[in-house]
Amino acid sequence: MVDIRELLKHAFEKGASDLHITQDMPPMIRIDGELYATPYDILDKEQTKKIIYSLLNDKQKVRFEEDLELDLSLFIHGLCRFRVNVHMQKGAVEAAFRVIPNNIKSIEELELPPILSELARRPNGLVLVTGPTGVGKSTTLAAMVDLINKEKRCLIVSVEDPIEYVHSNQKSVVKQREVGVDTRSFASALKHALRQDPNVILVGEMRDLETISTAITAAETGHLVLSTLHTPDAPQTIDRLIDIFPPHQQEQIKVQLSSCLQGVVCQQLLPKKGGKGRIPACEVMIATSAVRSIIREHKTEQLLTVMQTGAQYGMTPMDKAIKKLYLNGQIDLQTAHLKVKDKGEFDKL
Repeated sequence: MVDIRELLKHAFEKGASDLHITQDMPPMIRIDGELYATPYDILDKEQTKKIIYSLLNDKQKVRFEEDLELDLSLFIHGLCRFRVNVHMQKGAVEAAFRVIPNNIKSIEELELPPILSELARRPNGLVLVTGPTGVGKSTTLAAMVDLINKEKRCLIVSVEDPIEYVHSNQKSVVKQREVGVDTRSFASALKHALRQDPNVILVGEMRDLETISTAITAAETGHLVLSTLHTPDAPQTIDRLIDIFPPHQQEQIKVQLSSCLQGVVCQQLLPKKGGKGRIPACEVMIATSAVRSIIREHKTEQLLTVMQTGAQYGMTPMDKAIKKLYLNGQIDLQTAHLKVKDKGEFDKL
């Protein structure tokens, strides 16, 4: 039976973003968004469990068998870190491994919009990076935290599930807390983080009302709060933040959000022209006075118009970001046409 460390080494050396252990299939790796079979044998139900359990300690095995779900981080000496999700599928123990590079790339190296550096340098407020799973939200946040760590003398507290990128102390002190290991929940850790003298708070994901409420309060009271949501664009991000609250609290949250929000960055990862690697396409909304007014009045259908005319503030709608990548020769026409919402406008090219 293949050793899990051998599989992880294979994924790392092939430049894969993910490794999947699934019954009745050989181990699979994802490269540039596409799944490929590895040159190893097909795994049966007993083999997948044995391979995955070889990574878990007794406490993790008990927790998985109780919850049937387990998130953890893993460091393989000489390779890198991996974010691991262990789960059940048709009665079989299976797992997904996300490769986390040792080196944290800068905003420039990731080819992200320069406005993200400005957002990272804000003294306070709420900055959200959104998009579906696997588009590099954690990588973007890591680059922003790394910029702060290099430039400012401050205290950064992160709450993650699990810890992905590991930050060493530079000009800043970085405290990274893992849900299930260092704290019980995002909400509990965030509430207590306010008593730990932080300047910057990173919340791996805003999953529930209590976490979102505490994050907004932290952003209001002089902290820079960085976090993620699984929303596809800026208008839906605002709607999600407001709609999660009960109706009698929504007027208050509109006012709070409009005053503390600094910006929303929505990401996609698109295949580069020629098929080697992927490049981010980013919708950016900056909280100008017009945006704040729209949030207070909850007229989110007007946000797209503001973004279309807000280039001087660093704003970019997603279609414009995709169009720019195409015109720069970074993605092909088929990819661009597939991803834009306004097909008619793109047909004019």
